[in-house]
Amino acid sequence: MRETVLEVRNLQVEFPGDGNINRALDGISFGLHRGETLGIVGESGSGKSVTALAVMGLLQTPGIVTGGEIWFRPQENANPIDLVKLPPEQMQLHRGGDIAMIFQEPMSSLNPVYNIGFQLTEAIVRHQNVSAAQARQIAIAGLQEVKLLPSDEEIQQQYTETSSKLEPSKLSQLVKEHKEAMLERYPHELSGGQLQRVMIAMAISCNPLILIADEPTTALDVTVQATILDLLRELQQSRDMAMIFITHDLGLISEIADEVAVMYKGKVVESGTSRQIFSSPQHPYTKGLIACRPTLNRRPQKLLTVSDYMSAEETATGQVVIQAKEPAQPIEVTTEEIAARLANFNDLEPLLQIRNLKVGFPVRGVFGGTKRYNMAVNGVSFDVKPGETLGLVGESGCGKTTLGRTLLRLIEPISGQIIFEKQDITSLKGEPLQKLRREMQIVFQNPFSSLDPRMKVGDAVMEPLLIHAVGKTKQQRRQRVVELLERVGLSADAINRYPHQFSGGQRQRICIARSLALNPKFIICDESVSALDVSVQAQVLNLLKELQSDFQLTYIFISHDLSVVKFMSDRILVMNRGQIVEEGTAESIYLEPKEEYTQKLIAAIPTGSAERVRSRHLRAL
Repeated sequence: MRETVLEVRNLQVEFPGDGNINRALDGISFGLHRGETLGIVGESGSGKSVTALAVMGLLQTPGIVTGGEIWFRPQENANPIDLVKLPPEQMQLHRGGDIAMIFQEPMSSLNPVYNIGFQLTEAIVRHQNVSAAQARQIAIAGLQEVKLLPSDEEIQQQYTETSSKLEPSKLSQLVKEHKEAMLERYPHELSGGQLQRVMIAMAISCNPLILIADEPTTALDVTVQATILDLLRELQQSRDMAMIFITHDLGLISEIADEVAVMYKGKVVESGTSRQIFSSPQHPYTKGLIACRPTLNRRPQKLLTVSDYMSAEETATGQVVIQAKEPAQPIEVTTEEIAARLANFNDLEPLLQIRNLKVGFPVRGVFGGTKRYNMAVNGVSFDVKPGETLGLVGESGCGKTTLGRTLLRLIEPISGQIIFEKQDITSLKGEPLQKLRREMQIVFQNPFSSLDPRMKVGDAVMEPLLIHAVGKTKQQRRQRVVELLERVGLSADAINRYPHQFSGGQRQRICIARSLALNPKFIICDESVSALDVSVQAQVLNLLKELQSDFQLTYIFISHDLSVVKFMSDRILVMNRGQIVEEGTAESIYLEPKEEYTQKLIAAIPTGSAERVRSRHLRAL
């Protein structure tokens, strides 16, 4: 057994307010050994991030630790110390040095007004007795370790390939300038994956004993996500670090964790090795989390959710009573049913036709004129049939969102045609364009930012009815809003509440209700489930399929996750660098991908399957 570096015993954290006490952590316990990865998994609100913040001593007021112990062993064979009882000034000596943390959203964790060099060296100077110049060298070494910067040899090779006559002194100077240039860049100049690498470099800069990674890949593409997971594994093995990896996705946990703790409403409901958890989960909540993620090798009519495996009721004393259920096995869609549905589309005229569409963003010259265009969509053509779901998949920056917004005329194209119901809408303006809005709607990625925080939910859903003069009286419009909210699984009393009073999944349901208000024929779902927990994601995906069947809706479903797109779609388009690189039925794209890019997307998807976990353990042995 490896040395225990962290032991949490019966930890309780409470957030008092409004006369009530919310117990975020209710007596959780776990241990962490040197060189081991502990995965903590659960839905939003389960207490995962609160656990990490409690260990780091970063709980914000009014959150307080009301019970329990956090024992940390800073050195081998040293006496452990209780971090709960440690004074703040002594805790600062360990935080960032011995115990480091990678936060969920790198853009909000990094200060936009400082370059990354300053932010990296700040922690190094604080925790290590080095000069500013030495700190910059350590920061550069960290960026090279996380592979944001090439090694010195690789940089030299880049310059010698362009000019073989460089003198050694000149070459050395160019290498130094190349590395220094990266330190001078600001957060907005880096992509999401690059920012996350900066955060990892910052976390490992002081060679911590424990690294806490709180949802470090949630906002990243599957390919970037896979790269970050590989990087974390390499760093852990080379440094013999202990790691706590926090996520809501059991598929990710299966890729990286040795031990797993499953959390639900502030409690650890199940724990064990990865192999135990995935091979034979015991708790109904764990079973539900594993089952609700779409997989590439199955095509169920409906995804199972956590509620299919258990019900939870809160007693008068605040205790949560869980009742296990035996879920009905999901009905698989047969290959004959898939073929019949696709054959039905062959006889239909396209609802939407896109012909050689080009969208670019101007790059201004010295005197303000347009010097050139960065082409986000470059010569795209395809058709969408009535009642069909067309999946659009690709990495961030490939042009998916730009294409979707251009189809709705929220972004103007440079050239090409957008033909909706046999009408070229590419140059529509004024009243004709506003009438078109009734037929074409969009569900955006982030439900909180797409709802006005100062507007009640009822008013937000009613707004399209007012703009398009639907309903003769206020009472008729209100009744329509109630029907829409109930149709997406919300109660009528939601009308008078504000967006912040709902969970992420509920807010997305509100956005879906708003998009249905005008009875549209065509809806674009732009990464509409990527920010949701896997269990809530399953509920929303089931709802979208159900609504399509009831209202004969046509979808373009945009996502970087091929497993989600395959579950939703009849056909799939794969985008890369503004172009369609592959298209076909959902089954053929998965079973027989022709392009290397598509194969890479499929290979990067974390499966969370017991077979994958077993193979990973065998490789480790």
